[in-house]
Amino acid sequence: MATAGGGCVADPGSRSLLRLLSFCVLLAGLCEGNSVERKIYIPLNKTAPCVRLLNATHQIGCQSSISGDTGVIHVVEKEEDLQWVLTDGPNPPYVVLLEGTLFTRDVMEKLKGRSGRIAGLAVSLAKPSPASGFSPSVQCPNDGFGVYSNSYGSQFAHCRAFQWNKVGDGLAYEDFSFPIFLLEDENETNVIKQCYRDHNLSPNGSAPAFPLCAMQLFSHMHAVVSTVTCMRRSLIQSSFSISPEIVCDPLSDYNVWSLLKPINTSGTLEPDDRVVVAATRLDSRSFFWNVAPGAESAVASFVTQLAAAEALQKAPDAATLPRNVMFVFFQGETFDYIGSSRMVYDMENGKFPVQLENIDSFVELGQVALRNSLELWMHTDPMSQKNETVLNQVEVLLSTLEQSGAGVPTVVLRRLNQSQPLPPSSLQRFLRARNVSGVVLADHSDSFHNLYYQSIYDTAENINVTYPAGQSPEEDLNFVTDTAKALAGVATVLARALYRLAGGASFNDTIQADPHTVTRLLYGFLVRANNSWFQSILRPDLRSYLGDGPLQHYIAVSSPTNATYVVQYALANLTGKVIDLTREQCQDPSQVPTENKDLYEYTWVQGPLNANETDRLPRCVRSTARLARALSPAFELKQWGSTEYSTWTESRWKDIRARIFLIASKELEFITLIVGFGILVFSLIVTYCINAKADVLFITPREPGSVSY
Repeated sequence: MATAGGGCVADPGSRSLLRLLSFCVLLAGLCEGNSVERKIYIPLNKTAPCVRLLNATHQIGCQSSISGDTGVIHVVEKEEDLQWVLTDGPNPPYVVLLEGTLFTRDVMEKLKGRSGRIAGLAVSLAKPSPASGFSPSVQCPNDGFGVYSNSYGSQFAHCRAFQWNKVGDGLAYEDFSFPIFLLEDENETNVIKQCYRDHNLSPNGSAPAFPLCAMQLFSHMHAVVSTVTCMRRSLIQSSFSISPEIVCDPLSDYNVWSLLKPINTSGTLEPDDRVVVAATRLDSRSFFWNVAPGAESAVASFVTQLAAAEALQKAPDAATLPRNVMFVFFQGETFDYIGSSRMVYDMENGKFPVQLENIDSFVELGQVALRNSLELWMHTDPMSQKNETVLNQVEVLLSTLEQSGAGVPTVVLRRLNQSQPLPPSSLQRFLRARNVSGVVLADHSDSFHNLYYQSIYDTAENINVTYPAGQSPEEDLNFVTDTAKALAGVATVLARALYRLAGGASFNDTIQADPHTVTRLLYGFLVRANNSWFQSILRPDLRSYLGDGPLQHYIAVSSPTNATYVVQYALANLTGKVIDLTREQCQDPSQVPTENKDLYEYTWVQGPLNANETDRLPRCVRSTARLARALSPAFELKQWGSTEYSTWTESRWKDIRARIFLIASKELEFITLIVGFGILVFSLIVTYCINAKADVLFITPREPGSVSY
């Protein structure tokens, strides 16, 4: 019997089916990948890294390798526990979970000296804050960038008189070759400790059995060496590459400023126009990126100044005073006076409406929340007072402050010996350019009272901002704390002094700062930014800037920062005026003949809730609150190695994250690798054989054909 059209021929459709099945298996594996990853790893979502910062001469901070650093977790609760990770432990490298009280320079030096056994560090928050204090800043902040130098006031240069920040250990200005993360969530810290107890803790100091609990930290930094190096590399990339890879960015943001009486900002003041400057700083920092609560080092001061600005604006004759008053909130002062040096530079070069020669006097708020026995100390510069004219002007300034404080029983103003230098302050940058009669008001006569200067513990609790238990967030917002009352007293003294310095006399005793304003500002900046009052003073598109926790005050590189915006709008709402304009007119006041964009800033804000508390009543606020660039002149001049201006930059990075998981022994990992490789080879052989015999294994069914007999 013969067949027509018969024969064992491979079916192309069968091969396509085989490829389709293979693709489906691969796709299923990819779809399950995320699920498998979730089963292996526990991500740590509430962490803050130590990142790399650079200046003209060196780099500081931390980083991981490009693929992240992994180590076996070891919990260190007392200093004796370090012995295991430094010498005794059989499974290095280790990631140390360090109790916050042990996060000191001495301990970090020990870990830094054995970096081969240390893969990284996770630091838990100490609760309560360390009683002896903790400041990772240096003892002489901004050394070399103030007014004192070897050629001017050499006896005060480099804090020779005394160290302002006695508890400072300089830890934040060290360079570490391994990643360091802060664990901000106590629940995540407990999860890590439980994993450690379940897998890594062995009796009698013997080696624990595998699998072990490990942590992986990712924080690879792109910039190295110094600002000079990283900016040069970025410039080369920008010049010759279509898609340049920038490796670092200058620290920058905006200063916030306003005037008691509006001026035309398109030009500059006449030389005989006099302006009294009230200044303070906006920023702080800590060892960890964007964790900068800055309660005493920044927030209390600028909150006090905001309250003083509101009180002064309410004076009946504020608009007719002989001299103007400028309120300035400097950004970036922590990093060698970025904000104040930029404003001085702009004033000298005619890029700012107010010039240096317009400044009549200068009053700055330093740290003011931790006063002893109601005392507020008046710091002045002994060098500039060698000029008799300046000496007399400073005497008038101090006398005015004393007279203004006489009617405020909660504040006692004290003078200091004229031979004592200024503390770190923005005033020093102005004195470098011109002899200005100025004073810095502070709660300390010599060294800082703040035991947590520029640290993670400079929080609301540090300045005694606490609330009764059981209150709602809205009740906390409006609860007037003792700290708010005390700062309102300081704000009253400041407002009355500014009124007198501006030439006022008639209404001095009626000027009073509002404690409710102070308490709402403290609550918003230090406890909960997402509150009803902050929501009412912001633009609708900025609502997302308010989180359920406190605002942070690190200058960063993306600007304006959340805190800068909030300060600007708080200043606008406290000193400005609600005017009857539509949203379109408010956003473009040139449509209204009676309004002038050169004199005022116009802001459409969300406004308060209506009577039913269902909808907001938006409104237009007209004020003189504006922003001015706070970028060091060194970057505008491309003098990246400058010793005159700040040169701080922040490295860029691709990925920052942390996670924990279980790891097997090296032996098991090697066996797994060999077995996996064997399976791979076997599968390749099987696949080759199947492909070679496809014409036998996959045949088409025989089609009916003609049959012959």
